[in-house]
Amino acid sequence: MAAVAVSSETEKLSKLRSAVADLNQISESEKSGFISLISRYLSGEAEQIEWSKIKTPTDEVVVPYNTLAPPSEDLAETKKLLDKLAVLKLNGGLGTTMGCTGPKSVIEVRNGLTFLDLIVIQIESLNKKYGCNVPLLLMNSFNTHDDTLKIVEKYSNSNIEIHTFNQSQYPRLVVEDFLPLPSKGHTGKDGWYPPGHGDVFPALLNSGKLDALLSQGKEYIFVANSDNLGAIVDLSIFFIVTPKTLADVKGGTLISYEGRVQLLEIAQVPDAHVIEFKSIEKFKIFNTNNLWVNLKAIKRLVTANALKMEIIPNPKEVDGIKVLQLETAAGAAIRFFDNAIGVNVPRSRFLPVKASSDLLLVQSDLYTLSDGFVTRNKARTNPENPSIELGPEFKKVADFLRRFKSIPSIIELDALKVTGDVWFGAGVTLKGKLTITAKPGEKLEIPDKAVLKDKVITSAKDI
Repeated sequence: MAAVAVSSETEKLSKLRSAVADLNQISESEKSGFISLISRYLSGEAEQIEWSKIKTPTDEVVVPYNTLAPPSEDLAETKKLLDKLAVLKLNGGLGTTMGCTGPKSVIEVRNGLTFLDLIVIQIESLNKKYGCNVPLLLMNSFNTHDDTLKIVEKYSNSNIEIHTFNQSQYPRLVVEDFLPLPSKGHTGKDGWYPPGHGDVFPALLNSGKLDALLSQGKEYIFVANSDNLGAIVDLSIFFIVTPKTLADVKGGTLISYEGRVQLLEIAQVPDAHVIEFKSIEKFKIFNTNNLWVNLKAIKRLVTANALKMEIIPNPKEVDGIKVLQLETAAGAAIRFFDNAIGVNVPRSRFLPVKASSDLLLVQSDLYTLSDGFVTRNKARTNPENPSIELGPEFKKVADFLRRFKSIPSIIELDALKVTGDVWFGAGVTLKGKLTITAKPGEKLEIPDKAVLKDKVITSAKDI
């Protein structure tokens, strides 16, 4: 039976290789990378991790942030260090889950400024303060590339170099016969997918950007998601993790595994241990996907084809056809870098906007904005952010903005749950624990300047 199985997988790969060779929409390096990923998957490399080998990382491999040495106060020394740095933002995601079209990085998040505006302002401020030249790289996907090229034109007069490049474009696999979806007539965008942000390392090399950075004397690159407002340049950090909450599952956690620090994603967790994986008690740290990486090490490992990150199978459906896309995560590469460490940072370094509830947090008085940096308001005495749950009526950004005359004050808010057709007036203050529910078919309006604290509101008389 084993011989038959091997023969079957070999036959699958052979047919797939022939079909991929005929796809003229992608480069030879993309074809090679795709076939390599599929080959690893068929060989069983996507299998779940051995749970018994997992150990909690020690302070030697996940270092507490408060034990890091403070950066030098010598401006000349800091400039010299920063001139070796480049910043890369992962910019391949669309804002579709929040009802937007185009790159997610152009969603307005604060004072009319987008994620990308804030990123540019941050690096401009850094370059101006230290007289350094930290460039910004944007790794786009085929979904965001064209729009991003138009958007970055507005920064042409800024004191920052902006470079764009695309991550790989792989064909979705039809589950039934394991052949590429584009070879079956789906030649549009729905036939393809970007293979996760783990592709950042080969994409850097294949695009020529890696060699260009090295030739400019750059030695390090800071990689982060474009929607994480807390992911700013910190001179004390190399690789970053942050305290975990119950909401933090998708990004994974750092573990010790067979003597090395490693990223554990939920897709690798055996079904019997998923509840345990989600537990804050055992897995107390959460990957922010903020990476500080040596550029020469990236080139060495990619050239040697040594970055074999764990494969994350992601099943989808296109026009009723079941397809599979295989992805990798950038943080999973940590185990291939010698002497890699994590840093257990404050929650302030992880401030993503994944939903309208996150948008409410960053647009409120809970945060202030200065030089592109979003900083937590010191008037908030509770170290934790409020728990906010908004109903589907608020899911799309346009609907979210329509339902607030102005963003409420939430400095003293602990928890908010809103469901139904609810509208907020101007100057509203929310405190304590609040549940606001509009009855089916009814519109519930919170009046201007209302102050609500520790209430369950289902009609105007409850306000």
